[in-house]
Amino acid sequence: MGSLLVAGTTSDAGKTVVTTALCRAFARRGVRVAPFKAQNMSNNSMVTVEPDGTCAEIGRAQWVQAIAARVQPESAMNPVLLKPGSDLVSHVVVRGRPAGRLGAHDFAGGRDGLAEAAYTAYDELVGRFDVVVCEGAGSPAEINLRAHDYVNMGLAQHGRIPTVVVGDIDRGGVFAAMYGTLALLDEADRALVVGWVVNKFRGDRGLLRPGLDRLEELTGRPVLGVLPWLPDLWLDSEDSLALRDRVRRTGAAADPLRVAVVVLPRVSNFTDVDALCVEPGLDVRFADRPRDLATADVVVLPGTRATISDLAWLRETGLADAVTAHARRGGVVLGICGGFQMLGVTVSDPDGVEGRPGTRVEGLGLLDAHTTFDADKVLRLPVGSALGVPASGYEIHHGRVEVATGDEFLGGARSGRVFGTMWHGSLEGDDFRHAWLAEAAELLGRQAFQAGRVSFAGLREARLDTLADAVEEHLDVGALLDLVRG
Repeated sequence: MGSLLVAGTTSDAGKTVVTTALCRAFARRGVRVAPFKAQNMSNNSMVTVEPDGTCAEIGRAQWVQAIAARVQPESAMNPVLLKPGSDLVSHVVVRGRPAGRLGAHDFAGGRDGLAEAAYTAYDELVGRFDVVVCEGAGSPAEINLRAHDYVNMGLAQHGRIPTVVVGDIDRGGVFAAMYGTLALLDEADRALVVGWVVNKFRGDRGLLRPGLDRLEELTGRPVLGVLPWLPDLWLDSEDSLALRDRVRRTGAAADPLRVAVVVLPRVSNFTDVDALCVEPGLDVRFADRPRDLATADVVVLPGTRATISDLAWLRETGLADAVTAHARRGGVVLGICGGFQMLGVTVSDPDGVEGRPGTRVEGLGLLDAHTTFDADKVLRLPVGSALGVPASGYEIHHGRVEVATGDEFLGGARSGRVFGTMWHGSLEGDDFRHAWLAEAAELLGRQAFQAGRVSFAGLREARLDTLADAVEEHLDVGALLDLVRG
C-alpha cells in the first residue's frame, strides 16, 4: 500500500512509541508491516540474523518494532546506525556491519553515501511489505541539517511519504512546537505533513479541545489523536537519557535484594538490566557516585562503547574503589561485556579501535582476564548453559578476552561472587535470570529470597498489545491507513 513517517517536534516526543504501537496495531489488522529508521544514533543495539544467515547489528528500538510487527528483524529496518564513542566521533554501522567513523565536522556533508544506503534499504522494504512505518529522528525542523537530511523530510521526499508529527504535551508548549515545526519547513516539505498526534496527555481532554481546534485552524491539518499519559508503560529504549526511568520498586518484598547499576558515561546495551527492573523482590537503583554502592547487595557494571575511557571515569569518580570495596566485603558483582572487561587485569587497544593506538590500562583486577581490542567486530547469537539451566544472549564487541583462571561463565568468567559475561541479553531468559538471582541470594546468605516467576518475553508482548490498544482507542488508525493508501 505505502508508507507513513512518524516525525516529532523534539527528541523523545514519542516517535518510537507511536511507531511501535502502529506496527502492532497494523499487524493485528492483518497488514504485513515493517518498521524503518534510516539513521539511528544509539549505543543500544541488537544482533539480527540476515536472510543470508549472517549476523548484523541494528538499533534496539527497530528490533522491538519488528517484534511488534511480528516480522523477522533485519538490517534493512535500520540501515545506518551511529554509535557515539565520544562527543565528537561516532562509529558507523551500515547494513549491520562496521563502516568507519563519522566526526562532528562530517555530520552534514559527509553523509551522502549513508543516505544512498538508507534509501536503498527503504526501497527494498517497500517492495516486500504492505506498509512501512518510518520513524524520524530528532525534529524535521532542524533546518541547519536539512540540506543533507535523509532521516526526516529528506526521506519523506524520497518516498513521497505522508508525515505525522508527534508532540509531547507533558513538556509544555506543544502547540507552539507543532505550529513552529510547520512554519520552519519549506513549501515542498510542508506539503507532506498531514496531521498531528499529541502524546502524554493527562487530564480532561475537554480542556484541550480549544487548543486542538485552533491548531487545526492555523495549520490546515487535523489532530489525528491524543495519546494519554502511560506512566507504567515502557519499552526497550534507544536513548540513555531514559536509563533512570528503568527503576521499578515493586514493594513485593519486605527485604529486597538491593541492586546498584553503575551508569557509565558511554553506557551501551543497558536494556540488559530491564529484566531486573521488572523482578519482584529487587530494588534496582542507578549509581554514579561511590556512596550509591554503600548499601547494595549486587553491583552491575553494564556494557560500554568506550571501555578504556569509562574505566578512567570510574577511577576519577572513586567508583572503581567503591566496586572493589563492595567485592571485598562480600557483595556480588556482575560485569556485562565492557563491564566484564573492566573487571579484568588489563585492557589493551594496540590498533586504536577505541582511541589512541597502543593504549594499555589496568582493570579492576577482580577477574583474571585480559582484553585486547581488535578492528573486527564480533556479532553472535550464542546459546549454552550456566548454573544448571539453559542460557542465551547476543554478542556485540571488538574486545577479545582471554581468561587465565576462574570458572567459565557465559563466554566470560566467574571467581566466587564476581561474575563476568560477554553475553548481552542473558538476563532476559527467565530460567537463567531466576537461577542467577537465586545463586546471588545464596552467596549473600539470603536464603529467604525467592525469585519471581516473571516471563520477560510475556511482559514485552503485553506491553506491545497495551500500546496497540491505546492507539486503537485514541488515534484514528483507519485515517492513518487511508493516508498510507493515498
